[in-house]
Amino acid sequence: MTTAENSLFQHSNVAGTAFEELSVREQAERIGSFCPDAQRLAMRVLDPDDAADLLQSLDHALRAKLLALLDFSARAEVTALLAYAEDVAGGLMNPRFIRVRPHMTAQEAIMYVRKQVAANPATSSYVYVLNSQQKLMGVISMKELLMVEGKQEIQQIMRSKLVTLPESCAQDEVANIFAKNHLIAIPVLDGNGCMKGVVTADDVVNVVRSEATEDMQKMGGSEALDMPYLTAKLPTMIRKRGGWLIMLFIGELLTASAMAHFQDEIAKAVILALFVPLIISSGGNAGSQASTLVIRAMALGEVKLRDWFRVMKRELVTGLSLGIILGLLGFIRVVAWEQMFHIYGPHSVLIGLTVAISLVGVVLWGSVTGSVLPFLLRRLGFDPASASTPFVATLVDVTGLVIYFSVASAVLMGKLL
Repeated sequence: MTTAENSLFQHSNVAGTAFEELSVREQAERIGSFCPDAQRLAMRVLDPDDAADLLQSLDHALRAKLLALLDFSARAEVTALLAYAEDVAGGLMNPRFIRVRPHMTAQEAIMYVRKQVAANPATSSYVYVLNSQQKLMGVISMKELLMVEGKQEIQQIMRSKLVTLPESCAQDEVANIFAKNHLIAIPVLDGNGCMKGVVTADDVVNVVRSEATEDMQKMGGSEALDMPYLTAKLPTMIRKRGGWLIMLFIGELLTASAMAHFQDEIAKAVILALFVPLIISSGGNAGSQASTLVIRAMALGEVKLRDWFRVMKRELVTGLSLGIILGLLGFIRVVAWEQMFHIYGPHSVLIGLTVAISLVGVVLWGSVTGSVLPFLLRRLGFDPASASTPFVATLVDVTGLVIYFSVASAVLMGKLL
């Protein structure tokens, strides 16, 4: 950053606002090149929660330097936020909010609120009612406060039935609570019921976007990039994607091993090999569908760990139904092609029956596997999104071959085999 740019940043409110609107990653990339005065201005235009997000993305040396540039009260607020993990309500909240006492009259409360608005609270839509121990007693909207009679006490008009967040609430659950209650801000409480801050809807928008991006990348068969695609360095791209590709490649080697195990059957009835792609792709597609639906339902809070059996039962019925449909189509295809082109020989009906039964088994197995695997990963403490589409497809490929050739051995033994 040039001296002229530093000077412009230091003396321009517009530049300060522009820095505030940058993403955390862009702020982190730029602030290290600012002069000390520009760094001080940059830090002071940020709300405490945004400043904490920025500092958490920097190395410890620069973090300490920038933290020292804040005034005492702001430094205390940011330091308190840094004690929380980034992905919990405490790490998302803004400690600045408008508060009043329950015994204040509406007129007294309005005068008190005016003094607080200048401190840049997270939201001016809600006024939170706290007692002398900082415990949350109720809430009143700014509109309601301005419309009530001036002599009425706050405790008479406040709403005491509240939606709140524990400070340790995971960010995906925070997003679900916002979606369920359609609020623009929710207070965060500690274990004693004391209010620590406010999480606003704009904070949740960033969380949802980040979570969705990470899940999509994992479900595509790679580690989350945690950065924009075009800014990721080549070694990082290779490392993030290479690990998963190697694992999937090893999994596909098991498919080759399964084919080798049934080489005698294939040698006796080469016609069976024609249907291998059809069988394993159908099972992989069914498994990928099931895992995608379950992972998304988990992310939205629609299903919990305790629901695994209900989900499995649904997928048993769904997988069996889909398998029967595909199996019927496969049987019709084999019989019809034999009638038109005479390519499957005198045992075409048995071949069609083999394909049909195999499709039922493989699609059923893929659906159940794809639905249960996310629950298993969650139970083991892993991200369910790791049950990605390629991973499920690879797993079902191997087992699909075993099912197919086992059915072929049973149906065609003494005929083609």
